[in-house]
Amino acid sequence: MAINRNESFRIQAFQLMDAALVWLAFWCAWQTRDWVLVWLHMPPENATIQDTINWVLYIAAPFTPLFLEHFGFYEHLRTKTPGNAVTQLIKALAMVALMIGMYAIFAKLMDTRRLVLGIGFLMVFFLILLRDRLTFTWMKRRTLVDAAKERVVIAGSGGEMDILLKELDPEITEGWLIVEHFDLELRTVEDLFDLLKKQSVSRVIFAAKETGFDKVARAVEACELQGVEAWISASFIRTQIARPVFDAVGDKPMLVLRSTPELSWELLCKGVLDRVGAALAILLFSPFWIFAIIGIRLTSPGAPVLFSQMRAGRYGRPFRMWKFRTMVPNAEELLEKIKREHGNQMEGPVFKLDNDPRVFPFGAMLRKLSIDELPQLVNVLIGDMSLVGPRPLPLYEVEAFAEFSHRRRLSVKPGITCEWQAGGRNKISSFEAWVEMDLRYIDNWSLWLDLNILMRTIPAVLFGKGAK
Repeated sequence: MAINRNESFRIQAFQLMDAALVWLAFWCAWQTRDWVLVWLHMPPENATIQDTINWVLYIAAPFTPLFLEHFGFYEHLRTKTPGNAVTQLIKALAMVALMIGMYAIFAKLMDTRRLVLGIGFLMVFFLILLRDRLTFTWMKRRTLVDAAKERVVIAGSGGEMDILLKELDPEITEGWLIVEHFDLELRTVEDLFDLLKKQSVSRVIFAAKETGFDKVARAVEACELQGVEAWISASFIRTQIARPVFDAVGDKPMLVLRSTPELSWELLCKGVLDRVGAALAILLFSPFWIFAIIGIRLTSPGAPVLFSQMRAGRYGRPFRMWKFRTMVPNAEELLEKIKREHGNQMEGPVFKLDNDPRVFPFGAMLRKLSIDELPQLVNVLIGDMSLVGPRPLPLYEVEAFAEFSHRRRLSVKPGITCEWQAGGRNKISSFEAWVEMDLRYIDNWSLWLDLNILMRTIPAVLFGKGAK
């Protein structure tokens, strides 16, 4: 059976987790051995873990996940029964125990504490089984909640879309929320573009066996401009931006045209860095939260401390972004008047103005020091934003994009800081140049680039180059 990249990545993650659980189980077994010996009315032992079972860990930790994979423990995660899980786990642990026994005899390591081995294997069994059942429950619940499913469009001609879906494994498709069956013969590319924008679609799967090459090519371009993945069960298509790779949905080979960073361990580390970094930053900068709250209460009484606004997240999905309020309470109502009287220093759909009269004095200081951005750490913590990424724009500014290609900046999570904020914000007055920086970030993304931007953001804030 073909395994797609996402599935392979998930299996590797589970294998690492299970290897860590093996280490934890044997460590716990060693820590509880004296208690068990007392309970059994046996004399305590003075040996150390290094003297007895350290070598066991070097066998059990790597080989347990490998034998689990051999016996199919990581397959059919959404449908596997507890009985199958227990059977596969027992078989894998029996093979590991056999390897340990053979090595102990061959290397004459007969002094290994059998009590610790017994407790360790029991703990391994229960910890991995618990992890598996929790994973099963989590994945099953995600298939029952539409908001947690991946939003997918099936595109093709006539009945070939239904044929493709029938050929796919239901275990795969139950994780999708199929927004629409889009007939490429009857509808226009503009219709597809609007559909992707309104429905926050993350993937379009083309059943293009009978569809004209030119229609598929134009539809792929619509996906490419918005940064939406195009999965094609057809012949190769040339693109200017998207990187073509082969993948699989079940047993169906697919050509994927991806113009965003591909799923990888590096991308997983970015997610961990976001959550951990946001949590630590909230704790570290908590005095500034108190400072901002008290200052806003005293200098702009009778209005909320926090300002929230609906912004465009990944794929344009709306989310509520939070900031400390730095403007007068009716700032949004005054926007059109400010535009007429003072103009706009940024060319394009976004509005930027130095010395905006709607900003009260204490709010201007918060902006100068970027303290007003701190509540967005909560957005990062809950997964709406990242520490580094294109800045999220209000929905009305996104709707005013003049170029379709500008929407590709929505193909990654928005961030608290970006290239524009870390270096060139004071020099850029064109939205086109701003978008160019964001797209260059997307096309050249790496974890090191994120860390580099974070490091450059710190002096930008400390030396008074914060938001205006």
